[in-house]
Amino acid sequence: MFRFVIAGLLLAGGFGSAQEAKEAPKTAPAVAASDATLLALGEAAGFYYRGEFDAAIQKYQQILTDKPNSSEAYAGLTRVYLKQKKVKQADATISKAVQAADGPSVRVALGEVYFREGKIFEAEHEWINVINSGHADARAYLGLARVYRSLSLYKKAKDKVDKAYQLAPSDPDIQRYWSDTLSLSARVKNLEDYLAKVNNDDPKTRERLQHFLEYLKARQQGPPRSCKLIGNVTATQANLVPLLRDAQHMRGLGLSVAVNGTKANLLLDTGASGIVIDRGIAEKSNLTKLSETNIWGIGDNGGNAGWIGLANSIKIGELEFQNCPVAVMDKRSVLEENGLIGADVFEHFLVDINLPDRKLRLSELPKRPGETSQVIKLKTDKDDPSGQPADNNDSDPSSKSAPQNTSGPLDAYISPEMATYTKIYRFDHLLLIPTRIADAPPKLFMIDTGAFTNMIDPEVAREVTKVHGDAYMKVKGVSGSVKNVYSADKAVLTFGHLKQENQDIVSFDMTAISDGAGTQISGGLGFTTLYLLDIKIDYRDGLVNLFYDPNRLH
Repeated sequence: MFRFVIAGLLLAGGFGSAQEAKEAPKTAPAVAASDATLLALGEAAGFYYRGEFDAAIQKYQQILTDKPNSSEAYAGLTRVYLKQKKVKQADATISKAVQAADGPSVRVALGEVYFREGKIFEAEHEWINVINSGHADARAYLGLARVYRSLSLYKKAKDKVDKAYQLAPSDPDIQRYWSDTLSLSARVKNLEDYLAKVNNDDPKTRERLQHFLEYLKARQQGPPRSCKLIGNVTATQANLVPLLRDAQHMRGLGLSVAVNGTKANLLLDTGASGIVIDRGIAEKSNLTKLSETNIWGIGDNGGNAGWIGLANSIKIGELEFQNCPVAVMDKRSVLEENGLIGADVFEHFLVDINLPDRKLRLSELPKRPGETSQVIKLKTDKDDPSGQPADNNDSDPSSKSAPQNTSGPLDAYISPEMATYTKIYRFDHLLLIPTRIADAPPKLFMIDTGAFTNMIDPEVAREVTKVHGDAYMKVKGVSGSVKNVYSADKAVLTFGHLKQENQDIVSFDMTAISDGAGTQISGGLGFTTLYLLDIKIDYRDGLVNLFYDPNRLH
């Protein structure tokens, strides 16, 4: 009898962030060096933006041979390795740079390595120090924007990315973040320019960007506002339905969702994004097709062909929403279910997933001081991470979905009733909670109700326990099965206000998930742990409360 782990983490191509830029820089930033070095740095940067990474590495190494204390060459070489997703080489390069050519450029690149390694606080520290020392480095401001966005400090993030763009408007990496603040039409133009001029993304990323461009163009022709709430009901409660792995075991809990009147039980998944349904449900629902997409997740079999459709109506409990994009996987099932619904679609609500009681409760978030009304909608579209859509021209100003008169994105607000909640990092739909493994420093773990059990990366597990092969353990996700699966011995996990002892925790390489997020994800808290908890999530402010009642019989 095989033990199966089903992991529902989704990376849906139609909902990826718009990685857009206008133009790759023709030369490197000005540095205090000879003309020959400047020309060589510019040539290396050109190789980098054209995706000629081997040539870029060779050129940067040649510069370092001639000028061993070139901070800019070390920083450039580090970024090439990061772009190639070679984190260990990037770490080794920047560590050598700190010893041989320390300076502001090196410290900014060091922060970028720290951020990819999941050391968010250390990265922030490096970038703040560079700026406070008097060096207005554009990439330091970009780094801080990434930190603040992960902490749901969206106003601060926008201020920093605007400053970065002011300093270096032709840097594609800066353009990628700055463009998220633009109108829909401007984002389309930026993405078209980016795909025409920058060619250093891996094939999967480039395919995702092309699909996203098609989607944005289709949305330009559609309704002016996505997935708005109909009526005056602003809260609801719904039963969660057991989804069985076999006759005796649950693999998760599902939520009844009506898409254009067609009901389906969708796996409620905090590790997924948006709504994904299978081909059969889509056919019954008569969705309007918008664009093609690929849907990715855990597994080694690659992406799944699919498309983005527009639902006229989506009903969940007593709530109804109109004009909602939905992803369709071109298969007869999604992980042997009708589909998935990411909990992030409820980010405009206070989300209470009471797994022991099998209840989902949605209610209004606490109002900020001076706030009189709130945006309430179902987030199945790709909005700006601040929660403000790119096309904020709702034709019904009386709707609960109508935008408020604000000056822009807002920072997280911790209301008095949420003072005991745990602060988390948010990377798009992923909720990352600092987690201690035994006495080791905290790592970032996903809160993932779509994964059957807890997960841990083998390298992280080896820091505190033994890891060995397990021929009977299978991990299956949206992208098929994982080839190499291990079992880690006893590991005590501490997260939020809770501690749990795990025996034989499933272990597999989570690099692909980390690469997609842009930071190191060391593990995940799955259904076998989370089903004991009442989970309250405030997506707007990056807060969770994980409550365990020891007196309850499970």
